[in-house]
Order: sequence, then structure tokens, then C-alpha cells
Amino acid sequence: MNKSNSDWTLAIEGMTCASCVSRVEKALAKVPGVKSAAVNLALETAQVVGASHEVSLPILIKAVESAGYHARALHAEGVNGADVAHAPATHVISGWPVVFATLFSLPLVLAMVAEWLGLHLMLSGWVQWALATPVQFWLGWRFYRAAWCALKAGAGNMDLLVALGTSAAYGLSAYLLFMHPQASMNHLYFESSSIVITLVLLGKWLESRAKKQTTEAIRALNALRPERATVLRNGQEVQLAIAEVKVGDVVLIHPGERIPVDGRVQEGTSHVDESLITGESLPVSKQLGDKVTGGAVNGEGVLQISTTAIGAESVLSHIIHLVESAQAKKAPIQHLVDKVSEVFVPVVIGIAFVTFLAWGLLGGNWQVAILNAVAVLVIACPCAMGLATPTAIMVGTGVAAQHGILIKDAEALELAHAVKTVAFDKTGTLTEGHPKLIALQAADGVAEDNLLMLAASLQTGSEHPLAKAVVNAAQAKGILLQPAQEVSAVPGKGLTGSVSGQKLTLGNTPMMEALGVDFAALKERAIALESEGRSVSWLVAPSTSGSPVLLGLLAFGDALKETAASAVMHLQEQGILTVLISGDNQGSASRVANQLGITKFYAQVLPSDKANIVLKLKQAGCLVAMVGDGINDAPALAAADIGIAMSSGTDVAMHAAGITLMRGDPALVADAIAISRRTYTKIRQNLFWAFVYNVVGIPLAAMGLLSPVVAGGAMAMSSFSVVSNALLLKRWRPAADSVKKNS
Repeated sequence: MNKSNSDWTLAIEGMTCASCVSRVEKALAKVPGVKSAAVNLALETAQVVGASHEVSLPILIKAVESAGYHARALHAEGVNGADVAHAPATHVISGWPVVFATLFSLPLVLAMVAEWLGLHLMLSGWVQWALATPVQFWLGWRFYRAAWCALKAGAGNMDLLVALGTSAAYGLSAYLLFMHPQASMNHLYFESSSIVITLVLLGKWLESRAKKQTTEAIRALNALRPERATVLRNGQEVQLAIAEVKVGDVVLIHPGERIPVDGRVQEGTSHVDESLITGESLPVSKQLGDKVTGGAVNGEGVLQISTTAIGAESVLSHIIHLVESAQAKKAPIQHLVDKVSEVFVPVVIGIAFVTFLAWGLLGGNWQVAILNAVAVLVIACPCAMGLATPTAIMVGTGVAAQHGILIKDAEALELAHAVKTVAFDKTGTLTEGHPKLIALQAADGVAEDNLLMLAASLQTGSEHPLAKAVVNAAQAKGILLQPAQEVSAVPGKGLTGSVSGQKLTLGNTPMMEALGVDFAALKERAIALESEGRSVSWLVAPSTSGSPVLLGLLAFGDALKETAASAVMHLQEQGILTVLISGDNQGSASRVANQLGITKFYAQVLPSDKANIVLKLKQAGCLVAMVGDGINDAPALAAADIGIAMSSGTDVAMHAAGITLMRGDPALVADAIAISRRTYTKIRQNLFWAFVYNVVGIPLAAMGLLSPVVAGGAMAMSSFSVVSNALLLKRWRPAADSVKKNS
């Protein structure tokens, strides 16, 4: 963000439909210095970006209140990045108005149902009036208040439609009762106004309860923050509030405790459950030097960790901020809904007026005209339209985060569903990113285990990546290593020394050629390995004849990740073209591509050229996703339609990407696209039903085929059904989990 800008998040109270969203956004946008304002109906929040020297919280709050709503600060980030407040859980509407409205309306409903059944149990007009009046003006006062605020702001909303419709039905009934108290008893419509208000209140209550479930992911992440930590100060264990812990402090973690800060293990070994942060279902082993993340749960061992990040700089805080940001932002498709919502309420009022005149003038029955106009007003609530997209986005991003897929914004989530080409970086993305001992070939008369023992013993004290690969391979086989003496490194070539009194030299091919080593017996094997992009080293021992004796060769390579093959397979099953873009040599890139079934690959590609290749892939007319983990991948990630970064990589890559995978598992790429497709399907379903509901319902009401009661019930349930449909996304499970269980 530009340093001259500030970022505010406001809680907005009083919004009921998509029209309210548009009005609040316009009010905020008119404030001098505001550069952007985005309002989320499902979260009931507004995100505002503006110039720090021109805009302040009081000014923003005043602008919202002038539009007829209430606002308060949830979060603000200024030039120093300091938090001023934290967002609470989603507000749930109280249920008591629904209970009282039901008690008052129930006698009216029973009398109406009895009439349908041929039983004449109609209440007297005055009893009906006594029951309907508190529902209309006490329990329904919220609709009048919100409608008046909308009118003052020169706009309309759901509350205006409900207020007009129920007032018309109530007013007609009151007029007939007071003017013709005896004759009008069978022609009163108090039940229509009362039941409509009751059903709308019920629908909003159910909607608010359902909306609360859409924020469960954020609440679960916030619950991972411990409030206190055990810190070692002057050799003593001290209990401190998290805010008092500093970078560099040594924090003690007992078995079963939640890790309070990010850090590195300074002492101890254990297993850590990171499932709620990375989606990794199995506990991860931690030992000296390993990173640990705040919010994870320690297993069986006692750990001492050196704090590296706290508060807003921690991984957990970044995750929460990313998910909140994605949930609050609008998907591109939502802008179409906003445009429709701006004119929706005035158009509906116009249709209701035409309906009233048509039935009154042509049919001659003004009572029926009023009821049909009321039905039009009541059924045309735009709530479902306003909730269709944000609720699906909230649930989709939330469930993705729970499984280790962080989606930066709603646009990335919406675009990912249409991806047709996925380009992979190789090293660290499809491969482990560090060398392993891939092959071991002993010379005639030499045992392989002895060859490995000598090579590993010689390199025990070395920090070189290839040396570590050899030592790890020997330890994995349970080979007992011997102490090495007189070890001396030859920069860029190898090293010399002795093990158990035997002098040894380990090095690359140029070093061996300089020593005059005859490795003809293993030359074909070496050539074959090198053609696959492997690095070959040789182990020799001096001989009395002068020419060193060849003991064997060791080949190193970057091993494929366990899930790499299944990741590519799942993408191809989704009809997605997979491409490999690597800076490594032709042999190495070709080998990886062949092993994974990738038919199109690019080798020896410079970092700047990776972005050019992505642009060429985009020119084919397909939406392209780029997957990478390093600094050299950042330009390509930014050039792609969707950048997907591994969190095991660099911060630069993650900032350039629209989606971050919280563990280095390439199988999550297919899962990220899958949850995008599922979410987008829910958005389309919700919008379809929201629009169809109005397209079908309004004409039926205008033609007199829907009573206000039926219209009220349908309208009340429309919003609840949209939110409930979005909540079905919580059932989604990534394919990567099943792959891991079966592997």
C-alpha cells in the first residue's frame, strides 16, 4: 500500500439487502480523500482505503450515518501498520421478536386456515386489529425506521418494500374496520400484514444464524492464538502475556501445549500438530534448528524455541489477515449484482404502482388491487441477490484455508475455476528442492554398503548439501560411520582424508581426470546418469601402482515429491494442460517431465524468460496458472492469470501470487482449482435462484396468483436458502488428503 494511504475496516449495522450495500459504498466514496470502498453484506463490513491526511474514522462513520446506517471501527491500519481494533464475531439477530410476532400472529393464522377448511372461526375485527397492531408498529418498527433512513438518502431497500406492503394491507384493513365495523369483518387483511412481518423477521433470524457459520474459519483461526507464554528469563520460567514476549525470547513449550509464537527449536525434539494451520494431517517432526509456527500443538517432547516473530508479523496473523481480506473483497461477478440492485427497488415500486392501477381501474376492485400490489412489494426482496456471492466466497475461502490453501482475494478464487493451463516450476515445487543420493554403484570387488560407509564417514563433518545427502542415506540404512582424519576440502572439486587408516579421495569427474583415475568400468553408467541431469561423484583410494583405484560412484539428484505424480494426474483429469518450466539442464527437465507425464516442457530458462513463456501460453487464449516457490518465480507468478506459490518458498513468491499453498504439496494445486470451481458453481446457483425467484415471483404477484402471505413466506426463505446453499461448501474435502492416506 502507498505510505500516504490508510486502510480502515468498519462494522456497518442496519444493512438488509443489496441496495443497502450500494448506498453505503456511495456514501463512503463521496468522502474527500477516499480512494476505494467495498461493502460486504454477509460480513456487514466496509473496507475503505483513503489518503491518511484527508480521511479519518469519525468522518467515515459520519458518512455512513448520514446514509441511514450505523458504523463503528473494527480495524484500522495506518502508515505505521498499527492495529486499533479487532473484528468481533458476526452479529446474530435476537430471536425474541420472532417469538412475540408468532404469538400475536398465530390466532390470525389459525382463523385463516380454519376458513380455508370450511370452518367459520373468524375473530372479530377488533380482536384482529388488537393482535396485528403491535406486530405492525412495535415488532415491525425496524422496517419503518430503516425505510425512512433510505428515503432520506434518496434510495430504496428491502425495508421500504416491506414497510410499504404491510402498511398498505394494515391500512386497508383498518379503514374497512373503522368505516364499516360490522360488514367488513370477513374482508379484513390484518393476517396478511402480521404474517408477512413475522415471516420476514423469521427469515432474517435464520439468515443471521446461517451467516454466522460462514465465519467459522476465521473464528477457528483466532482461537489458535494462546494468551500467555512460558518464557525463560535468567534461567527462570516466567508466565507472560503474549504482548510482553519479544523477538529473541526463549519460550518453553510443554507436551500438549499450543505454541504461542513463531520461532526455531533451540533445544529438544518433538512432533507438532500443524493441521489447523497448514492442513497437514500428520504430526511433523521437529528438532534443533527447525521452524515452528504459533498456533500449532506440541506433541510428546519439551521444546525450547527462540522467538522469531510475534503479533501481526506471525504466520498465523498473516493467514488470518489474508482470509479476512479475501472474504471482504468482491468477486468480479458481484459488480453486476450491484448494478442491478441500484435500480431494483425503484423498478419494483413502479411495478407495484402499475399493478395497483391496473387491477383497480380495469378490475374495479380496489381492495384486490391493494393486495396484489402488496404481494409485488413483499416478494421482491433483493436480500438473496446481495448474499448470493459474498456468502459463497466466505465459505469457500474459509474451507480452503482450513485445508492449507490461502486465497488472497475473491478475484483469484473466481478466476481459478476457469484455469486451463498450469505451468510448474521444477525445483522446490515438483521436487524436494535439495539433493539426495539417487544412485550408488560400487566397483568390482567392493560392497555397496562399504562404499557408502566410507563416503559418508569421510563427509561427516561437512556442511555441503551433497555431503549431507550421503550421510543421511547411510544413516537411513543404519550403517555405522567411522571417524575421519586429515580431512581436507578441495574447493569446487571434492575432498580428501582417511577413514580407518585408509586414504580416500571423493570428487567430481574433472578432479578424477586430473588424478588419472581409470573409471572406464563405470563410464557408461555415469553417462546414463548424467544424461538424466544427475551429478556424479567418484570415490577412489591410492594404490602402489601410482594410479588411484576406483571404489565406486555416487549420483545425486533432486528427488520428486511424493505427491507430484498424483498432482499432475489430477490436473489432467480435470482437463487441464500441464507445462514444466525449469532453469535446469535439458536432461534433468526431460527426466522430470517424463516421470510425471508432462508432454510440454521448457529447460534452461532464465528467470526473466519464465514470465515470457507464461505470456506466450496466455496468448493461446487459455487462462494460465503458474506454480512456483522461489524469488526467480515471482515475475512468472505475477504474469500469470493466477499465481500459486508454495509457502515453503520465499516471501517474494507468496506476495506475487493470488493463492498460497501452506505446505509444499503440489497436489494442493488441483485442490485449489477444485474449490474454486465448487465455489463458483455455488455462486451461479445462488444468483440463478435469486434472479429467477424475482423474475417468476413478481409477475405471478402482479397477476394476482400470489397472496401477500405466500409472497412473504417465499421472500423470507429465499435469503436463508441462499446462505444454506453456500454452507454446503463446508462438506468439500481436498483430493490431496485422500492421496496422502492411500500413499
